[in-house]
Amino acid sequence: MATLIQNAPALRSSRARISRKKLRENLLGWAMVSPFLIGFLGLFVGPMIISLILSFQNWNLLSPPTFVGLANYEKMLADPLVRQSLRVTLTFAVVQIPLHMALGLAVAMLLNAAVRGLSVFRTIYYLPAVISGVAVAMLWRWIFSPDFGLLNLGLAAIGIEGPNWLNSRQWVIPSFVIMSLWGVGGSMVIYLAALQGVPTQLYEAALIDGASWWRRTRHITLPMISPVLLFQFIVLVIGAFRFFEGAYLMTEGGPANASLFFMLYLFRQGFQYFRMGYASALAWLLFVVVLVLTLLILRSSQAWVYYETELKKR
Repeated sequence: MATLIQNAPALRSSRARISRKKLRENLLGWAMVSPFLIGFLGLFVGPMIISLILSFQNWNLLSPPTFVGLANYEKMLADPLVRQSLRVTLTFAVVQIPLHMALGLAVAMLLNAAVRGLSVFRTIYYLPAVISGVAVAMLWRWIFSPDFGLLNLGLAAIGIEGPNWLNSRQWVIPSFVIMSLWGVGGSMVIYLAALQGVPTQLYEAALIDGASWWRRTRHITLPMISPVLLFQFIVLVIGAFRFFEGAYLMTEGGPANASLFFMLYLFRQGFQYFRMGYASALAWLLFVVVLVLTLLILRSSQAWVYYETELKKR
């Protein structure tokens, strides 16, 4: 007992030094992450809160905002162009996402083989993904030209009369789908990294058992890279609902609102008609739609996404 009493000051001093050291480490840690936190709060959380407040107000950028309650949301529910823009965006997403995933995975599987000049081919396929959206829109606007576009010239060479791509209600959305496949190189790189992480022992065992290429792909490749497929699926869904540059620069929503994507309609309300309150309400509708779709995808992933840790537990 006497020894403990004698050592009590030393113990308190040691604990104080440990506490000061932990405090310095915590302060250093917060200082290191502070640039991210400032950017996150100032550029993400702050604007979201402001847009939520504006969605209940009427503001034209020139006069002070006035509170209107749920009027913007009531107007949004009765607006036929909101339904049209959602219909156009959903149609584009339903067609574009499967094609984008399938083509990106197919190219990655081809480039995963051991062939000469593989790095050159990978670079060629990836280069279109780094070109900006404006440049891509201008390039494809020329390609889709009905008079001198490369696409119709190529079709004419084999005896097919090409359509008026961007000025046709039937062909404008397929045109944007074709244009979106230009950037599969970004997905290809991610798929390629996932494919190279699949253990070769699994393929060797399947070959010994006489499994065909399709069976190896279905029972080995796709389950092993399913987490990457889930990630790409969610990213492509978000990207489809954010599609804007092509519609704004190439068709401006025409013909007859056939390419009126939701982001284009939101842009019109906010920056052409200066209805910032209504545009904020549209932005929150977009957020809710994307959030619901993402949650549904994550919920469905329990049936088709396989993780190595879960397999070990089983």
